[in-house]
Amino acid sequence: VYIAAIRNRKLPHPADSEELYEIEQDKEAAMELEFLPHRDIFRFLDKAAIERKSDDAQPEKQQNPSPWKLCRVTQVENAKIILSMIPIFCCTVIMTLCLAQLQTFSVQQGFTMDTRIGKHFHIPPASLPIIPVGFLIIIIPFYDRICVPLLRKFTGIPTGVTHLQRIGVGLVLSCISMAIAAIVEVKRKNVARDNNMLDAIPGEQPLPLSIFWLSFQYFVFGIADMFTYVGLLEFFYSQAPKGLKSTSTCFLWSSMAIGYFLSSIMVQIVNRATKNHTASGGWLAGNNINRNHLNLFYLLLSLLSLINFCGYLVVSKRYKYRPQAPAVKVVDSQ
Repeated sequence: VYIAAIRNRKLPHPADSEELYEIEQDKEAAMELEFLPHRDIFRFLDKAAIERKSDDAQPEKQQNPSPWKLCRVTQVENAKIILSMIPIFCCTVIMTLCLAQLQTFSVQQGFTMDTRIGKHFHIPPASLPIIPVGFLIIIIPFYDRICVPLLRKFTGIPTGVTHLQRIGVGLVLSCISMAIAAIVEVKRKNVARDNNMLDAIPGEQPLPLSIFWLSFQYFVFGIADMFTYVGLLEFFYSQAPKGLKSTSTCFLWSSMAIGYFLSSIMVQIVNRATKNHTASGGWLAGNNINRNHLNLFYLLLSLLSLINFCGYLVVSKRYKYRPQAPAVKVVDSQ
């Protein structure tokens, strides 16, 4: 579609969208092919469905036109849908970036804290990421059995809220989670300072602060996962073209992969930007987390998440959901 639109870029738009190329819609074709109505968005792609005048002189070629030169209206609309989904896709990358940082630095924080549960059992700091999973096991049935039916009564939507609204709730919660993480880190550093343990050896000299203080940020982020990632899966599956539905879940994993890659780049950028403003050579430089400025880094991520959410509000408001395929009129031969 994109190649055909570029090739036909000099052709004028027809006065009526009905003049755009589409095969005849009948019962037999509808069983094998997908049909979508034309929409007035990304009109530059409509040029992929404009027939050249030379085609009229060779009607035999119109039966099977080259898809690199002429596309159906449905193909053009599917291309528009993919193009519309890209901004939504990009807005979810920041959330995964925050998740990667939370999982990494929370483990480092946990090694400096009291990991005891009772008198004889210690929770390994590396197992902290299992906390949101435990929360989800409890929260998901509550949300599915109580919240969704209640919301359905007010909105009339089968899922309670739209896919984009669910994603937006998760993005807001991720912003709140990073703010909570910053507050918890301030408390942890204050405990270390008050007890003269800024240079204590992690794992051997634990702070008099329970590791479960970190569960607050994980609890909120776990709920954010439930809203955003589940909403994203449903959004991509419901909006993707018919031929891409089986691979639509790849959009979610691609978003997560990009977020994890960017998390490493983010740390390097922050360290370089703050190198000359801290004694340790950067907010996150060095091996002593008590001397670092992790709380400021978390605040930065919270602010970045807030800006990302504002951008998401703009693109989600402009997004138009996939249109329903028109009904096929069946003519009785008798």
